[in-house]
Amino acid sequence: MTENTPHNALPAAAPDGHDYLPAAGRDSLLPFYDLLTRAVGMTKIYDTLVDSAQLRPGQRVLEIGCGTGNLIVRAKKSEPRLDAVGSDPDPLALARAERKARALTGIRFERGYAQRLPFSDGEFDRVLSSMMWHHLPADIKDAAAQEVRRVLRPGGTLYLVDVGGRVAADEGRNARRALHNPHLTGNLGNAIPDRFAAAGMECAEIATKRLRRIGRITFYRATRPS
Repeated sequence: MTENTPHNALPAAAPDGHDYLPAAGRDSLLPFYDLLTRAVGMTKIYDTLVDSAQLRPGQRVLEIGCGTGNLIVRAKKSEPRLDAVGSDPDPLALARAERKARALTGIRFERGYAQRLPFSDGEFDRVLSSMMWHHLPADIKDAAAQEVRRVLRPGGTLYLVDVGGRVAADEGRNARRALHNPHLTGNLGNAIPDRFAAAGMECAEIATKRLRRIGRITFYRATRPS
């Protein structure tokens, strides 16, 4: 994006024609995406995020960057009386998510970008996000944080997990790689809490775990003030 591009505008299309990062990095790898997430240990991460969100009957829950629907489907199964929505810019990933959820009621998928969510103000009690945030450019993160605040009701809460928090070179190869990866460095330290605080939310780190082949990941809770 150029510095004259509005924050909520869509990024320019990449050489492959996409204006988003496909769920598996490229369309041809999408059939292997779920295998990869299981291989690196994401199943337990989804469970931890869903448990942290304390989902209750009747809540409206949105996942941004839902990919093939692993997290939002798990959230729906954990509390069947949710009104659950998954949003992602990748139509191929959404098609896979819809197939996973075809036996469930009260869940739907809509194409949308984190910086331009196709939902009304104050529509959701919870917003979830898993390992998506680091893919966004800095200016898109600013707009996405504002959008999360907008679609949450007053008192509503975001639960997010991604590479983030304190990462030191002496923690191993994955940590050193994170410190030199331009996508990840924008998440490190207090970057995530500071960004949501700038959007008018109260954000704090709530847990950390280590994920094989990825390293330290951090869970955050950000609340829109009542």
